[in-house]
This record gives sequence, structure tokens and C-alpha cells, in this order.
Amino acid sequence: MDWPSIFGNAVQGMIGPEAAYFALAAVGLNIHFGYTGLLNFGQVGFMLVGAYGAAVSVVTFGWSLWVGLLVGLACAVLLALVLGLPTLRLRGDYLAIATIAAAEVLRYVYRSSTLEPITGGVYGLRQFAGEFFELNPYPPGSYGWGQVTFDHRSLWVMTVGWSLVALSCLMVLLLMSSPWGRVLRSVREDELAARSLGKSAYGFKLQSLVLGGVLGALAGVLMAISVQSVQPDSYDPKVTFYLYTIVILGGASRVLGPVLGSVIFWFLLTFLDSFLRGATASGLISPEVLDSGDVGAARFIVVGLALVLLMVYRPAGILGNQKELRLDVK
Repeated sequence: MDWPSIFGNAVQGMIGPEAAYFALAAVGLNIHFGYTGLLNFGQVGFMLVGAYGAAVSVVTFGWSLWVGLLVGLACAVLLALVLGLPTLRLRGDYLAIATIAAAEVLRYVYRSSTLEPITGGVYGLRQFAGEFFELNPYPPGSYGWGQVTFDHRSLWVMTVGWSLVALSCLMVLLLMSSPWGRVLRSVREDELAARSLGKSAYGFKLQSLVLGGVLGALAGVLMAISVQSVQPDSYDPKVTFYLYTIVILGGASRVLGPVLGSVIFWFLLTFLDSFLRGATASGLISPEVLDSGDVGAARFIVVGLALVLLMVYRPAGILGNQKELRLDVK
């Protein structure tokens, strides 16, 4: 077993581009779920429209990537309004059904053959982030130490990604310390009490949905830039459930909860992947017990079991408070 390589890969996973854009999307989901009590099961839909807004603008229409970024964010605002206006007056479970359905509908729309000339259909779109990498201040080469190394392109994505995560966390801290944030918390705790004090719970919910959706779209753009590709099947419902795992693991309604949750989630996922592949290759784990082709599924089983134990012994997450975790949102 090559333990330095296993731990090196795990550290790369916990600070790499994937951890950054998942943390950013989870910050947006935390605004929805942790602070406002909205059961948004379609955060991946906001990531999808953000990514495709940027990619389609560049590849199909020949616009600048920065114009595409604005288009992606505008699409996220529009999606939040379309979802929120008819559903936010209903119970939270209706919002959950509407958002997960909307995300799936969008995925199938973007992969349809009818829109293939615009979206690329099932093949998606590629090579549209040249303007982003032209700003890369890092000379070509590898950077890091020991087993933990990144090429100059990944390092640039990480720099921008974690900077956006830091800025989004600062924004959330300031907003949640303001009267606006306190109203959000009151809506989550007791919507009727907030309304009795003259606060428009509906309006605040809609604002929260828009703000968290924009952060999700920004994460989707970063994800697309990182891999220089958008493909609709990359934005399936399991991405949203990864984000919920991250939020609950770190601690809902905590500013740094999604960041800590993303770091730990990707460390565990990458560590288990490297460990199980090394164990099966070296014969430490018999092929009769675990085949190398089943490693991808096995690592999620282990992470799922760890999450179950977390919910039993620490249901509010690592940084969370039990009073802040409201899974039975009304």
C-alpha cells in the first residue's frame, strides 16, 4: 500500500477545484435550507443554467465569457422567480417536489435533440473558457509539495474558486448579522410569528431563493470552466444530495459549515477511492469481496454509513446547533 500517495490524493481532493465549487454551491444551499428553511432539492438546476448560460453564450453565439457569466447568473434569477413565485406560498415539501422536478426537466431539455444546435445535446459544449485561462498569472508547470501537486490551470481555478468561497462566506456573515438575516431566521423558526409582525415571509423567501440560486449558478460556471466542458448528465439529482450531505456534515446555518463539509467530504471520498483501489490491486482486499470496478460504488456506501452515524450521534453536523436543524420544514 502506497500510503503517501493515498494521503496525497486525499489532500488534493480536499483543496482541489471540486471541493471549491461544491463549497460555493453548498453556501447557496445553506442560505436556502439552513437559514430560511427552504427544501430546495434542485440546487443542481441552478448550477446547470449557470454553466450553460456561459457555455452557450461563448460557443453558440460567440459572445465574451464575461457576458456569458452574466447571462448564466440572469438565468439563475429567472429560474428562482419561475420556481418561487407559484410555490413559496405552499408547504416546504411542495417546493422540494417542484425544485427536483424542475432540475430534471431542465436536464432533459438541455440534452434534447431539438436544442442540439444550441446546447450540443447529449454531447454538450467544450472549450469555451479561453478568456478565463488567459488571465492565469501562474506560469506553465506543476505546483505543490510531495504527493500534492496541481498544474497551473487547476491552481488558477482553485485560486478563483476559493476566493469566491471566501467572499460568499463574508457576504453571508454580513447578511445574516443584519436585520434582513434575522428576518430570514424568524421565517424559518416561525413564519406565522414573522408575518404577525408585518414581515412579508413570501418576499423574504423569494429573495433567499434568488440569492442562493445565484451562488449555485456561479458554482456551475466555475465547474464548467474547471473541466472546460458542460454536459447535461453531469448535473443530475445526485449532485444536490452531495450538497445536502456537505451542508449537514459541516453544520446547517453556520457560515463555515458548507466549507468544512466540502473539505471533509472530498477528503473522505478521495481517500476511500485511493485506499480501496490500492487494497484491491495489492490483494489486501480479495476480488471476491470487492472488485476494482465496484470501488466507485463502495466509497459512497462507506460515506453514506458515516453520514448515518453522524446523524445519529451529531445530527446538527460538526459546527451546527440542534436548534438550527429543521428537517421538518413547513
